[in-house]
Amino acid sequence: MALDSFNPGTFLDNWSDEEFNPTHSGKPLARCIGEAFGIPPTDTYVYRAQGETTLHITERAISGKRAHGMHNWYHDDAGNPTEPQHPSSEEVAAYTSIFDPSLNLPKALNGFKSNSKANTIRKQVAEHLSSRFHNTTIGLLPSKKDRSHINPYLSLWTYSCQELEWSGPIPSTSFTKISHHILPIFYHHFGCIVPSYAALHVLAKLSQPAKPSKEAVIPILDVGSGNGYWTYMLRHFPSPSPEWKALDVRPIDSGLSEYRITWIKDTIKMDGQEYLHRNANGKGTILLLVYPQATGDFTGPILKMFEGDTIVVAGTQNVNGFTAFQDQGVDQWVEKNLKAFELTLRMPLPSFAGKDEALFVFQRKKV
Repeated sequence: MALDSFNPGTFLDNWSDEEFNPTHSGKPLARCIGEAFGIPPTDTYVYRAQGETTLHITERAISGKRAHGMHNWYHDDAGNPTEPQHPSSEEVAAYTSIFDPSLNLPKALNGFKSNSKANTIRKQVAEHLSSRFHNTTIGLLPSKKDRSHINPYLSLWTYSCQELEWSGPIPSTSFTKISHHILPIFYHHFGCIVPSYAALHVLAKLSQPAKPSKEAVIPILDVGSGNGYWTYMLRHFPSPSPEWKALDVRPIDSGLSEYRITWIKDTIKMDGQEYLHRNANGKGTILLLVYPQATGDFTGPILKMFEGDTIVVAGTQNVNGFTAFQDQGVDQWVEKNLKAFELTLRMPLPSFAGKDEALFVFQRKKV
């Protein structure tokens, strides 16, 4: 059953990697999740997302390591294993470090690529991520600066990369058919995709008015907000400047999907198109779509209805069909169907094993 007593503020106050991250605590993931969220060891809740599992079944799958091809992420387009087939622990650490809150992402990507050796998985990942990175904005990404940011999802995702021998996506990741039992656990407790510090900073920066002393912050419409983790993290994003205004994030979700954890209590339970119809089609707001579904004709109509100036999508950056559209990337679709918008930023997000995720920013062209 859902954890109705969950208190996100208390959870974050009590969070520590030393206590709840398997890498640092030495405890199994199921125990870490149980202790962090107050779930008893006898728990039998069924987590559903691209399959079904329980905490105990997931732990058995983790213990099995590479058995039954569970770590076979790296292959060619036909599914044949690459050589080497698995990355080293150092390669995994190099990939996850890209998303360190203290780093400037473009410089981190350059360092990741320049320090990669030939004929390694890291080389393939680095070239792929660099080729997909696109940025025509100025000052939108955070600069390099010593900073800490409490983000349990990023912490546990980092652990999962080492556990599952995953060092990032390559072009053939589009053809990956397998996943792992850990994914439904993450989906239910945190959501479908990890918000990096850089991604949250981009959204926070976009929402700041041109004239802070005279204009209100630009509202962010989190349409399809799910369990609200992105909304919560945005609302509690540490302001990098005293001049920045507190964010106005409005979560909208139809409530069709089940989540074990809910991070916010004020979700507007409404279909996204209906909300836009009732609210001037989003004029004067930012549209945020986090892992928009690729089925049911959801994404296209929402994007076409929106009359604001900025669209942000967190989802798949290859054509595996997991988000937005089954037959093409969201950037390809926008280029063909929303002539008034242009892609100004596409940057990697922390990708779960076998996935290839990114943050897209589309802004209305200036005339």
